Formats: sequence, C-alpha cells, structure tokens
Amino acid sequence: LSEYGLFEGSSDKRIAGREEADVYQKLGLAWIPPELRENRGEIAAAKQGKLPALVELKDIRGDLHMHTRYSDGLDTIREMAKKAGALGYEYLAVSDHSRSVRIANGMHTDELKKQWEAIDAIGDSESISILKGAEVDILPDGSLDYEDAVLEALDIVIAAVHSGFASGKEAMTERILRALDNAHVDILAHPSGRMINKRRGYEADFDRIFRKCGARRVALEINCNPRRLDVNDRMIMSAKEHGVRFSLGTDAHSSVMLENMRFGVGQARRGWLEKKDLLNTLSLKRLRAYLSE
Repeated sequence: LSEYGLFEGSSDKRIAGREEADVYQKLGLAWIPPELRENRGEIAAAKQGKLPALVELKDIRGDLHMHTRYSDGLDTIREMAKKAGALGYEYLAVSDHSRSVRIANGMHTDELKKQWEAIDAIGDSESISILKGAEVDILPDGSLDYEDAVLEALDIVIAAVHSGFASGKEAMTERILRALDNAHVDILAHPSGRMINKRRGYEADFDRIFRKCGARRVALEINCNPRRLDVNDRMIMSAKEHGVRFSLGTDAHSSVMLENMRFGVGQARRGWLEKKDLLNTLSLKRLRAYLSE
C-alpha cells in the first residue's frame, strides 16, 4: 500500500478497527468490495472516491437465456415461468436451440412456431412475461441458423458458436464478426466457448469482437452456469472499455438452474459492472424498447 502513499510520514504500519470498513477509513479509502480486490486499480479508485456501484442480485429483473423441453431442457415453459416468477422476476426469455444443434434437439422452424403458440397460450396466466427467443447457432460461414424472416419475428435473438472450435483464430474471428453484422442479433452467448476444467474455449481476436459488439449494440452474455462463467472478469473489463453492454443468462436446462443467476452476478461484479451495464436490470418496457431500436 505504500506505493499509493497510504503510509507516508509514519513508520507505524499497524492498522486496527472494529470492522473492516474502519480499517479502510483509517487509510483514507472507501470500502472496497471483495470482488474488486485484484490490484487492478481499485485502491486508486477508492482513494479518489471513484469505485463503481456494483450490480446486486436484487437488481436483476429477468433471465435472458434458458431452455425447455422443446430442445434439451428438462422442464416445460410453464414450469420455468413459475420458477422465474417465484424468484421475483418480471420476465424471462425462452431460448431453445436452433435446428443445427441436433445433439441438443435443436428446433426446426415449424417446431419453433409451435413453441410460440404455446407461449401465447400461457399468456397472462403466469405472473411473468415470456419473451420469444432462440439460441441461434452461428454456422461455420458466419450465417445464422434461421432465416431473417424468422429472426425478425423473435423478441430476442441469442447467437452462439457450438462447433468448429479448432478452426483457428482468424477463421473464428471472421465467423463471429459476420454473425454480428446480422441486424437481428441481440446477444452473443458464452462468447469464449470455455468450459471450466473441461475445455479452454476457441481462439479469437476478442478486441475486434468487442468493438463490433459495441458498434452494433450487441450485448455480451455473462453465462451464469458455474461450469462456464463465460466471459471471465478480464474480458468483461475489456469489453466495457469498448462500450459494450452485457446480459446475464443462466443457460438453465431445468427450473432449479434458474437459481444460478447469483454466479453470473458475482462474475459481473468482478468485472466492475454496475446496474446500468446490464440488460437484465431494465424493466420489461425499457428492455423491449432497447431490443427494438
């Protein structure tokens, strides 16, 4: 701490206080949340009164990535909606897999339209609004797995890479950039493709990808699944510098997995994100307006 001038003029470096905040106060610092204690500028920010007001779990108004029995989920739309309502959410996005992801029972267009009918049938019978979404595969050439007419009819389009991880850095970068050029894409899901302790993810020029996300107003997903936590904190901080907004999605495949939102919030906090940085903190009205712009 001496490099920040916190002990100047004194050889006594003992610090005491009844509570942790007292110690910070004696040092002339605002209290630093544990998630920020990585020696990445938080001490200087605390000294200058410029620490971010970190997002909290109570700020989250909906889940924007989950799956049902229509693809590889275990529960029905209604069961997922009931759980989301019990969590106090205002909305959730049903986002089952598109047709190319056959290993996950990806839906063809006719199945997708049947799902829309099911969502309409549920209507206002649940205490939550259900957005018609889809996790749409980014194909090897960068095109999307549904035609534009289908994408346009969706409330929310989540683009994701599920194959070709060994294609190489340049090829993967161009593949994702082309997908981001599609005007219907709202969110880039689990952007690095990593699975903790299972795979490292694919190589890509993420600075270029983040710049494109910022320019195209495509939100970057923080996947809340504890096996993913993708993107990581360093990538979050980098993307924020490019003006990117973020989306939290549990990627839940059962109703109980909707409770994993807390892990994503923790990841967002480690990346210095505030309430204003996340789509999930918007009211349904403001979210719909944002997605339609």
